[in-house]
Amino acid sequence: MDLNSYSEQDLDQLFELAYNKVSETHLKFPQDVLLYFYAYYKHAKNESDLKVIQNPINEEQLVNAFKANAMFQVKKFSERESKIKYIKLAQRHLGDEFSLK
Repeated sequence: MDLNSYSEQDLDQLFELAYNKVSETHLKFPQDVLLYFYAYYKHAKNESDLKVIQNPINEEQLVNAFKANAMFQVKKFSERESKIKYIKLAQRHLGDEFSLK
């Protein structure tokens, strides 16, 4: 199934469905996968402004650094491409919980 051929409306609906399935699953994802879900979602929704906290505690600073790195990696994609990548990531990691068939 070629997601590039989907209309904007159909892609938006599928993206929201993927987001809901990822949000509701009981599966545990590796940290790097969670970061990609986060970055693709934020970029697809045009919410990719990074907010830097002046004096975060050490763990917060580390999390912010990883999130920032993930955001920088997806900046090269359009919002549409980020939606498609999010959907494909959901397909790969949710298996039968999220199938396009």
